[in-house]
Amino acid sequence: MSIGFLGLGTMGQPIAHNLLRAGHAVTVWNRSTAAAQPLLEAGAQLAAQPADAVRGPVLFSMLADDAAVRETLLERGALDALPAGSVHVNMATISVALARELSALHAERGVAYLAIPVLGRSDVAAAGQLNLLAAGDADALARVQPLLDVIGRKTWYFGAAPEQANAVKLAANLCLASAIGTMAEASALVRGHGVDAADFLGMLVNTLFAAPAYQNYGGMIAEQRYSPAGFKTTLGLKDVRLALNAGETRHVPMPLASVLRDQFIDAIAHGDGELDWSALAKVAARRAGQA
Repeated sequence: MSIGFLGLGTMGQPIAHNLLRAGHAVTVWNRSTAAAQPLLEAGAQLAAQPADAVRGPVLFSMLADDAAVRETLLERGALDALPAGSVHVNMATISVALARELSALHAERGVAYLAIPVLGRSDVAAAGQLNLLAAGDADALARVQPLLDVIGRKTWYFGAAPEQANAVKLAANLCLASAIGTMAEASALVRGHGVDAADFLGMLVNTLFAAPAYQNYGGMIAEQRYSPAGFKTTLGLKDVRLALNAGETRHVPMPLASVLRDQFIDAIAHGDGELDWSALAKVAARRAGQA
């Protein structure tokens, strides 16, 4: 199948690579062409502009945030280039408000719009084992499911309105941020009583919280290994803010999210914005006089 792919960042590149390895003809675009080079060497075609990548029945996009999605799809003409009857799979973590807007704009053009943000870091993406959080037209989803099976271990369907998938993704990231924040403060607590944080976290992630998210981030906190970032602190702040906005539109109080937002702001104010969001542990340590 001929596929367009917009956005070759930490996640987009391995996803596009898996589609290419599965035998699909992939045309890619990225703001920085250097990121496209590994894909070009593997047989992908390079588009000079986002609209030039829209050459087949399916377009994937994995862009950083609302601003990047607006610029690429709307201002630079990718959406207008999509032919009627095609399917756009937007894998970006964006606001529910923008998801609703995009859904309407696609419908006006006769293009099916699916929101399918993902759970998993770049190594999981490279292995084709992402969890895919999907919402949108069920028939359109069935059309692209063979492609999704190439890049993910399971597709979770949450409803016919695309923004439902974005709400789920924001809620999931809020849970991750909460887990990181809790382990950060708990580590500072035991350290204050002379217990090595690595010993505490090693116990925690093998007993009460023996789950991948706790094990991965607990290990990073224990080793103070915040670079290279799998998910930057600035992106963590972005997603928590989006979750708060989504809650406000439905009158859902989110006091824990408000605390996490301030912790991310604290981290960024101290120069840690480019570190992995597990660097929230530095905030807890600094507040406890341990840094």
